[in-house]
Amino acid sequence: MLGIGSFNSISNKPPLILVADDDTTMRMLLREAMEQEGYRVVEVSNGKECLDAYTAVKPDLILLDVVMPTMDGFTCCQELMQIAKKNLVLALGSLDVSGFSNSLISTFWARTPILMITGLDDPDSVDRAFEAGASDFVTKPIHWAVLRRRVRKLLQQGQVYKQLEAANQALQQLANEDGLTGLANRRRFDQYFNSQWLELAQQRSPISLILCDIDFFKLYNDKYGHPAGDVCLQKVANVLKDTAQKYQDLVARYGGEEFAVILPHTHDRGALHVAAAMQAGVRELKIVHSGSTVSQFVTLSLGIATVIPNFETSPLALIEAADKALYQAKAEGRNRIIIKHI
Repeated sequence: MLGIGSFNSISNKPPLILVADDDTTMRMLLREAMEQEGYRVVEVSNGKECLDAYTAVKPDLILLDVVMPTMDGFTCCQELMQIAKKNLVLALGSLDVSGFSNSLISTFWARTPILMITGLDDPDSVDRAFEAGASDFVTKPIHWAVLRRRVRKLLQQGQVYKQLEAANQALQQLANEDGLTGLANRRRFDQYFNSQWLELAQQRSPISLILCDIDFFKLYNDKYGHPAGDVCLQKVANVLKDTAQKYQDLVARYGGEEFAVILPHTHDRGALHVAAAMQAGVRELKIVHSGSTVSQFVTLSLGIATVIPNFETSPLALIEAADKALYQAKAEGRNRIIIKHI
């Protein structure tokens, strides 16, 4: 039999049970039964209060009576499913979940299972409970051993879901993050750049792209070794990330010692300001680079391109323009900023 510690691997606190029942005596009995199992308990007396409490405390499980004033258990369960649909929209992006049944939503939403408690034991009421989105049900008079087992089972399922969710989030981060610098990787860059291009084409708003390269980085690696080169990349990456101006800006490791900065809603003058700040920030690191012919310290060459996207132009045109600007900056002596206009 699983102990209370089985549910504490993600949170140090015992599971929180939300009890919704208009009968004071029943709430007291449910509280006592749950607290004897080591759970924390929050009580409410109707469906409306249940919705408010759910939003406020985010319980691990809801014990929901069917027959209550103000809002009954069936209606409350349906409202909770609407909250779940909104959560799914956020989780699944543009996928239309309007046609999802409540039972399917309940399957996805295992982190907050709903155990309905009803004095109605006819088949229609049971079917209605599951259609509303209930994970399970017990009938009154309550068989307390059955209730404890079902609560424990639902909490265990919710814990497994949370562990899977945490693992999925970690995998998503690994899939989108450069392992050395912590910046967005090339995959994330491509996804974000294409999505911003389409959005800004609709808004007729500008986008700027900065491509930058650490000057003579191969010579730096040859002189100081690859471990020192990795540290250099990390320090430069931190400067670029800290200098990015807006929450929409994305700084990515584009490849090797090359970085890219996507600047939505930014004209060329704004991009030039950001690029100059990044260049100055790297210079102020004062990372000694005796192999450089332009400075005794590590420096950056940067290329900038700006355009107002449209559906007739390929996003690659902006990348090519920024790349040409970067190439020109390096050809003209490095440690400088060049802007290309499309």
